Amino acid sequence: MENKIQELTEKLLKDGVEKGNAEAERIISAATEKAAQIIADAKAQAEEIEAKAKKNVQGMEENMKSEIKMYAAQSLNALKSEIANVVGNKVVSEATSELVGNKDFMNEFVLKLAEKWGSNEDLVISTADAESLKAVFAKKAKDLLDKSVKIEEVNGQKTLFTVQPADGSYKVNFGETEFEEYFKAFLRPQLVEILFSEK
Repeated sequence: MENKIQELTEKLLKDGVEKGNAEAERIISAATEKAAQIIADAKAQAEEIEAKAKKNVQGMEENMKSEIKMYAAQSLNALKSEIANVVGNKVVSEATSELVGNKDFMNEFVLKLAEKWGSNEDLVISTADAESLKAVFAKKAKDLLDKSVKIEEVNGQKTLFTVQPADGSYKVNFGETEFEEYFKAFLRPQLVEILFSEK
């Protein structure tokens, strides 16, 4: 009987161990499947986040490029306008001083003005007079540019540009620092920080 008890005990032990091993394998298999699913989900989320980030970066890059183009065009137009203002102001000032100093011109102008004053007619500058005035202003502009023009402020921003004669034309000169500072004035603060921060 002792043998039977021994056999029965061994059988129960063996069945228990087998059931325990089977349950352990089932738990390990389920955990492995769950871990694989978690890893797959994490990879999918990471890829989605990466794709969104790339898309956002690409959008920001395109926006920055278009803003830089727009600000570059604005800064160039502001500089052209300032050059025209500086040259125009000096030319008009010098030309009118010269014309006022020309007694023959002033006598003729005053006579024409006096003749038309009481007749309710418009004072008309003839084509010859207009061409003469245009020639005077063109000569003054050329003389001024031939001496070179210095521009120290554009749209209220301190800067240093010079317009000098070069090879029969005119050249705008400026240093890298001056251009960088001038250009920064037209960029939004966030864009300035991104482009010019010293990190």
